[in-house]
Amino acid sequence: MEAREMTIYQYCTPEWLEELEKVYQSDSKYQEHFKKLSMVLCFRVQAEPTWGIGRDIIFGTSLDAGQLKKLRFYSEEDAKKEATFILAATPQNWKNLLRKKTKFVTEFMLGKIKLEQGSKVAILKLAPLSDKLIDFMTQREIQFPDEMSPDELVAYRAHMEEFRTQSGV
Repeated sequence: MEAREMTIYQYCTPEWLEELEKVYQSDSKYQEHFKKLSMVLCFRVQAEPTWGIGRDIIFGTSLDAGQLKKLRFYSEEDAKKEATFILAATPQNWKNLLRKKTKFVTEFMLGKIKLEQGSKVAILKLAPLSDKLIDFMTQREIQFPDEMSPDELVAYRAHMEEFRTQSGV
């Protein structure tokens, strides 16, 4: 068997979000899965300096009847202004969810994922779609900071600061 080059995307970087946007746009099943959704769903990744995340960072997706309008990082102000929902958790909790070690509803009910903005009833109505959302977000291999070598972590930390400074997030 021939080994083929597989790009690994670092968690919570512009490159990861750009690739996810391409994946979404290239496969109509996602528009079909999320066709009833028109909202802005934001995810707060809480600060974890040992992971190279010096302060909270928010990324989110804007959907209009299943059509992806935006998949990007949000400033605190933009997220509060635009988001239908803001969900917050530690990077470790997000990792467990994306690695499919935990389930959204369980983590949400245990308070490990907190709803900072939006209706609890409405977010729970969306819970049946959470597995499809996780499947979408894991279409490419993700490298988390705790899986990086010390040199990779230094580079990751520098990259985070650089793009955050440039984009104001």
